[in-house]
Amino acid sequence: MRTVVLASDHAGFKIKEAVRKALIEGKSSWKVLDVGSYTEETTDYPIFAKKAAEMVQKRQAELGIVVCGTGNGVAIVSNKCKGIRCALAWNKELARLARAHNDANMLALPGRFITEEEAIEIVDQFLDTPFEGGRHERRVSMIESGC
Repeated sequence: MRTVVLASDHAGFKIKEAVRKALIEGKSSWKVLDVGSYTEETTDYPIFAKKAAEMVQKRQAELGIVVCGTGNGVAIVSNKCKGIRCALAWNKELARLARAHNDANMLALPGRFITEEEAIEIVDQFLDTPFEGGRHERRVSMIESGC
């Protein structure tokens, strides 16, 4: 069974919970790890995004999904971890291309700008899309080499 880690701050909590519930109760073959936040009480997104990114980095989870108000903060934090390619997506096509072309291993969602239903569709697309490889492998290698 493949493993996905979820994380959010207070602004992304409802979206994270909807995604978690859908993955656990649905037809998903993914084991779900939730590293918080566990309430809508105000908190700091870097704490949770870093936990999730480190789990993907250490291969304790194959993929990660992080949520904050805009998705930008959690994406920035996640991408600070070596080997993480976190992509911000607010629709299914962006999620598909992030996996297929960029081999994104984390997905950032903008909790204040998408519905729970949209989030679930975006996550399903992200989890179901394989990396295409081929010409994209060279580009992913360039990403990995950093600045």
